[in-house]
Amino acid sequence: MSAARTESVANRIDALRREIDRHNHHYYVLDAPIVSDAEYDRLMNELAALEAAHPDLITPESPTQRVGGVPLAAFGSVRHAVVMRSLGNAFESDDVRAFDRRNAETLTAAGLLPADGRVEYMAELKFDGLAVSLRYEAGRLVQAATRGDGQTGEDITANVRTVRSVPLRLRGERLPEVLEVRGEMLMTRADFQRLNEVQQQRREKIFVNPRNAAAGSLRQLDPRITATRPLRFFAYGWGEIRLRHDGQVDLFRQEAGHAGMPQDTHSGMLDWFASMGLPVNALRRVVSGPDELLAYYDEVGGQRADLPFDIDGVVYKVDSLKAQGVLGYVARAPRYALAHKFPAQEETTVVLDIDVQVGRTGALTPVARLKPVFVGGVTVTNATLHNEDEIRRKDVRIGDTVVVRRAGDVIPEIVASVPALRPDDARQFEMPVSCPVCGSAVERLEDEAAARCTGGLFCAAQRKQSLTHAAGRKALDIEGLGEKLVDQLVESGRVKSLADLFTLNVLELSAYERMGRKSAENLIQAIDKARRPDLGRLLFALGIRHVGETTARDLARHFGSIEAIVRADEEALLAVRDVGPVVAGSVSRFFAEPHNLEIVAALRAAGVEPVAEAVAPEGELPLAGRTLVLTGTLPNWSRDEATRRIMAAGGKVSGSVSRKTAYVVAGEEAGGKLEKARTLGVRIVDEDGLKGLLGDI
Repeated sequence: MSAARTESVANRIDALRREIDRHNHHYYVLDAPIVSDAEYDRLMNELAALEAAHPDLITPESPTQRVGGVPLAAFGSVRHAVVMRSLGNAFESDDVRAFDRRNAETLTAAGLLPADGRVEYMAELKFDGLAVSLRYEAGRLVQAATRGDGQTGEDITANVRTVRSVPLRLRGERLPEVLEVRGEMLMTRADFQRLNEVQQQRREKIFVNPRNAAAGSLRQLDPRITATRPLRFFAYGWGEIRLRHDGQVDLFRQEAGHAGMPQDTHSGMLDWFASMGLPVNALRRVVSGPDELLAYYDEVGGQRADLPFDIDGVVYKVDSLKAQGVLGYVARAPRYALAHKFPAQEETTVVLDIDVQVGRTGALTPVARLKPVFVGGVTVTNATLHNEDEIRRKDVRIGDTVVVRRAGDVIPEIVASVPALRPDDARQFEMPVSCPVCGSAVERLEDEAAARCTGGLFCAAQRKQSLTHAAGRKALDIEGLGEKLVDQLVESGRVKSLADLFTLNVLELSAYERMGRKSAENLIQAIDKARRPDLGRLLFALGIRHVGETTARDLARHFGSIEAIVRADEEALLAVRDVGPVVAGSVSRFFAEPHNLEIVAALRAAGVEPVAEAVAPEGELPLAGRTLVLTGTLPNWSRDEATRRIMAAGGKVSGSVSRKTAYVVAGEEAGGKLEKARTLGVRIVDEDGLKGLLGDI
């Protein structure tokens, strides 16, 4: 082919790509198509034919390359150049006013408050999707990643390239050398419904809600599957930006302020994104002061049901980038931004029945069986009623119509009954007088809300729950001993106590359902590893009532051996830090029971030898006598690991913040505990700060 002919083909290919990209932008970003589907298909077919005839002219940014490549073996990991942070949450208007007041005070001191005394914010929607990061170099999309733990995510580049609202190449002339865009990947309700209809016709998985559908679609190992899913992307922030100034490439990050950035406001930056072809939601607005923030919240709340996609609140960000730099960050969240969440969604349904579940300690918990109802994105069929007093307080009866809410958008709960809709045959719930599992008597002590089965380990339900508890990560950490296997071991009669676990062998385990030889060998290895537990872990594993992980550790540190704890009377137990009469009495009664002593002896006979920790005198420990609260997700340590290290340093971990709290350790997605700590003036540290407090422990 002549050079002129080749140049002509290349020019036509380039023109087609630009035209198709323009139509994609109008359709997927602006929601305003300017050509018919038939005309769009004609352009795509012409481009595909030319590229097939001239494969040397194919580029990664071509619209034809969105169809997805070969399946991946696994997702690689991506270290974010700038941490993908979470936001603090607000649920009440007072929280929003407090947020604004703190910002105004800080900016006043810095001389940055506007003349009218009101902080300017950019208010936008809080999408209910999946946070992702897109990295553009010289205007070309080179990498896409999930948020992950905020520091490291999964490489989903191949999948994101199939999403038509994501430009493979940015528009404009003076493009940044590097632009790392943060935003949300989601699916509209209409697209979600159509997807599920297709899935149903194919007899494939039906998705629960648009968010799960978006997340599942984005994490397909086969990008060709993602290419068939109707995903949308909206940009709302950035991480790393590298701009060319006077022949030099300068690095900018959102957390570093505004100097030298293309715009000096957050809203201006999003307008800049839009000018480069990145989709930015149009319902954002610059407002001033708390009243306008709350007015925006109410306005969006009124439109929520009519929006094409799901949102779970709105987000407020101080608009000035210079002000953002002054306000800075606390733990893993920016001080200048706040997510104002909508109230939990509520629906009504009917109580079909009330069953009773028996827990590890014998507590009987009533559970309402509900006519299936879709609440907050999931189908709810069960809701705990906690105890008999709670049922009476809410006046919930079998047959009642009730209001159901997903507490914190997670746990289903019955808010109230609707007596006006109560049928004539509605029945009151009565707590059984005998255990529904073992038939033992049920008793309720005067100072307790829960009724309990008196069967102890004779009760199969308590036995199963006790074994599952003992195998947990905070106790003996026996990996591979799940609930289904525990059910089989108890129901077959092979395991009647914790000690029996240590007498199992590979051959007999292999005979149980879903337990091949390799799984059995792995489980036996995990059981053998658990034969040398820390003394505190063993005490916690025994399931002594009122003895949690912290108390078990305190007892272990104080007495040093299981024999000393068994011999201790209540007076000796009361000498242990933070052990009061209730705990002392519970421990004393536990070891006064002959069958519990038999289990301890059987554990020793099976080769279980607890290890006493060698620790420094309590007064020399760095966190001696201090109470810490953990909230959110730490980047490197699990909550269990952080708790273990705090306790080893002499500290105590509490579940609630008070004026007695020494430190709140805040990670990603920290919630109300973080806000309460700020209100009370409690010191807040992140994981690195915690490591500093721990020293070498």
